[in-house]
Amino acid sequence: MRFLYSVPPDVRPAPRTTTETFMTIDILLTQPLPDTIDAELSARYTVHRLYAAEQPDALLERVAPRIRGVVTGGANGLSAALMERLGALEIVAINGIGTDAVDLDRARARGIHVTTTPDVLTDDVADMALGLILMTLRDLGAGERIVRAGRWGKAAQPLATQVTGKRLGIVGLGRVGRAIAQRAQAFRMPVSYFGPREHRDSGYRFVPDLAALARDSDVLVIAASADHGNVLVTADVLAALGPKGFLINVARGKLVDEAALVRALADGTIAGAGLDVFANEPHVPAALLELDRVVVQPHRASATHETREAMGRIVLANLAACFAGRHPPTSVTR
Repeated sequence: MRFLYSVPPDVRPAPRTTTETFMTIDILLTQPLPDTIDAELSARYTVHRLYAAEQPDALLERVAPRIRGVVTGGANGLSAALMERLGALEIVAINGIGTDAVDLDRARARGIHVTTTPDVLTDDVADMALGLILMTLRDLGAGERIVRAGRWGKAAQPLATQVTGKRLGIVGLGRVGRAIAQRAQAFRMPVSYFGPREHRDSGYRFVPDLAALARDSDVLVIAASADHGNVLVTADVLAALGPKGFLINVARGKLVDEAALVRALADGTIAGAGLDVFANEPHVPAALLELDRVVVQPHRASATHETREAMGRIVLANLAACFAGRHPPTSVTR
């Protein structure tokens, strides 16, 4: 299969002649990668697959002193306790953009690079946000379940909510937030946003208070960074969104008070929710799954062949640069 994307020159992997000597370098892999990326990683380094180990602690006991690189995801990250066990660690290569699950201050203090894969997953995450908006407001999941169950013409489905023209509030106008706003223009959705600062060049309305943004929105999309770990969407914000409002989350589950969200959905405080992320993944509150006006996905906004391949290429480039004594192209710590 050919992937129709390009990786910027500054993040292309180093030529094989510079990586052939890396087989003596031990890498800890915490989650699966695309087959093509896994094959290249294995051809260049000695890879220890923590996610596949029957006895993870025994594996760590054996290899921890030799681990010089960790490849992980934004949600998995690297715990402070595990980082402390890896005395030779030089780089944590995150296959994603979230750094909230890695102690960046601890990494900086030890001179450890933490790298991400920016830009390449922006479009996919924004596409997922629009997909969740359409599925949630138009009640597409319920309609599909009726057809699949052979209940078309037998079960009455309530009328759905129109998407075009609805007021869109975006929490976090970074790369993903801007991409969502651009897509919303096709649906003639007025866009407002909340964040730590105003972006005067955006052309969108800045609202400095999140509850006020929720009150002025029909759809509230969470696209903010979770690096500081604060709960943003509280019971008060959900109450401000109101009984005709919808919550969409493609950022991090912990940005939302999940217990308050369950209550708000169950008692009609808000109309519905589309969720790709949860507070304690992969565990989803059973009460959410029992509600018809909730669309759920297994944290897969960036899960396309093209994007995961491009992300993997950046991971490989960061590792190669670090072990060749160069600055990794997307390091956020040094």
